[in-house]
Amino acid sequence: MEEFNIAIVGATGLVGQEFLKILHQRSFPVASIKLLASERSSGTKLFFNHQEIEVSEVEPKVFRGVDIALFSAGADISRQLSPLAAEAGAVIIDNGAAFRMEPAVPLIVPEVNPGDIEWHNGIIANPTSTTIQLVVALYPLHKVNPIRRIVVSTYQSVSGSGAAAINELTTQAKLVVEGHSICPHIYTHQIAFNVLPEIDVFMGNGHTKEERGLVEETRKIMHAEDIAVSATCVRVPVYFGHSEAVNVEFSSPITAEEARKILAQAPGVKVIDDPSVSLYPQPWAATGSDNVFVGRIREDLACANGLVMWIVADNLRKGAALNAVQIAEEGLRMGWIKPKNWSFRK
Repeated sequence: MEEFNIAIVGATGLVGQEFLKILHQRSFPVASIKLLASERSSGTKLFFNHQEIEVSEVEPKVFRGVDIALFSAGADISRQLSPLAAEAGAVIIDNGAAFRMEPAVPLIVPEVNPGDIEWHNGIIANPTSTTIQLVVALYPLHKVNPIRRIVVSTYQSVSGSGAAAINELTTQAKLVVEGHSICPHIYTHQIAFNVLPEIDVFMGNGHTKEERGLVEETRKIMHAEDIAVSATCVRVPVYFGHSEAVNVEFSSPITAEEARKILAQAPGVKVIDDPSVSLYPQPWAATGSDNVFVGRIREDLACANGLVMWIVADNLRKGAALNAVQIAEEGLRMGWIKPKNWSFRK
């Protein structure tokens, strides 16, 4: 099997470390690996495949000889370095928001639109975590009974904001329990024992950038510009795992039992749905899993062709790092991502 020279940009972050874990767990064909981060993190040592590797500062010259670069370092870094890395010969799979809605950049969820990988020009975008789990669960139903409208409310864990947000939740919870006052830093308001209907910045129409992204990305990935999508995105005091309450209107009637049967056979989906014993997806149980979990599937009492469901997934794993690695795997399998004949290849 051919092996690939890999670079991870943002290697010391939560998603970067998840990249390392998943590449090892899935026995990805790695010939060599470069771990890259900001100057502040340069010199940090991380483990991959039982070997200690030093993190280097990310700069354009480091991409020479790289086949695949997995980016998770923020939109600004991606916009600056991804085109340079692509010019150097690497295929970029970017976990940030920089290229998601660029018409010339494929936005990929392998269970939904793997064929779009073929037309990449060196950069492939990874969707936001909430979009990934939503389309993995809804696309199998959409293929059988086209979706007209989606109304989704998200319950997003603090790990979506990075390690500093995890630490802030821990610190705030301790302070609140001890009766002390809170001074928030990561979020606008206290997150401990609270929920915040504000993720990313507010736009002029009252929606947030996160909500707009969920709407636009869903349509792009599913190749369904006519689907009406409405989203409310909420940050909750949970460490890992995003949850979504979803109302879906289909073109024709569909029963909850029909939906369960379709989803039980869908790739990447696991149905957990037995309300008689309070069995349904929960974010703590989804942590560390590759699956998107669906439960609470029921007919919508307010819509003749509607279903209501509850969707949960690990936002760092399937919602970020795993999806990116699956993109690379599918690209390799189909021959749309190929190793270069670098002269120094091991």
